[in-house]
Amino acid sequence: MSQDTASPASAPTADEMPMLGLGTWQNEDHEQCADSVATALEIGYRHIDTAQIYGNEAAVGDGIAQADVDRDDVFLATKVWISELAHDDVLESTEESLRKLGVDYVDLLYVHWPSGEYDPEPTLTAFDQLVDEGTVKRVGVSNFEPEHVDEAIDTLDADLFANQFECHPLLPQDELRAHCDEAGVNVVAYSPLARGKVFDVPEIQRVAEKHDVSEPAVSLAWLREKGVTAIPKATGEDHIRDNWTSLSVDLDDEDVAAIDAIDEREREVDPDFAPW
Repeated sequence: MSQDTASPASAPTADEMPMLGLGTWQNEDHEQCADSVATALEIGYRHIDTAQIYGNEAAVGDGIAQADVDRDDVFLATKVWISELAHDDVLESTEESLRKLGVDYVDLLYVHWPSGEYDPEPTLTAFDQLVDEGTVKRVGVSNFEPEHVDEAIDTLDADLFANQFECHPLLPQDELRAHCDEAGVNVVAYSPLARGKVFDVPEIQRVAEKHDVSEPAVSLAWLREKGVTAIPKATGEDHIRDNWTSLSVDLDDEDVAAIDAIDEREREVDPDFAPW
């Protein structure tokens, strides 16, 4: 089926987490970031993702405050940076994140990478403490490989809610996604548009032409078909709206198979401290 003419009313959810969110990485201009968040929420987004290292938590908080949307209706996630993962640093830096965001709690708090000061026992017991205190609703991890996921599950008292990592048609992460699915851990995809490279993939172009939508909308719809939550970064209203239209794109089995068959592989995020 092709794209519906009406805008979707809301994003599907994975355990109460909207499956389409707004990413804010590299959205560093305070006014622009706040406006992007407010615009997304006014359009219908209810999932906003930020991180301590992005330097924009205050702007994200201002955007949430600007929008005519109740705070409790927004699924808000942030991440603890690798230098703040010692037990007491987790507690103190999260308190600072809440202050910057202007909120009493976050819906999801991630370990940003299993690197730097990360040590499962002291790090994750601090996350458990935050859950017990009510300032964090759910615990997540980011950029964790299967062995790190299993170790986190074994260490936490709280359920491990999500693993956020790079995932898109050029890096489908089949094994890691399957491992998370088997473990009952939601998958959240960052860089879901491969930093714009999906525009130039012939298989995606053909599916986009078939449905009369953009290549990003197809890529996001493909991720949703895989049960993956996507948080594409967008700053301008046009891009924010275009990503939102992905919720009305209904890919058929032929479309999914065509994208699955793409053999090009490219990782966009690969720092020296990555665990792979």
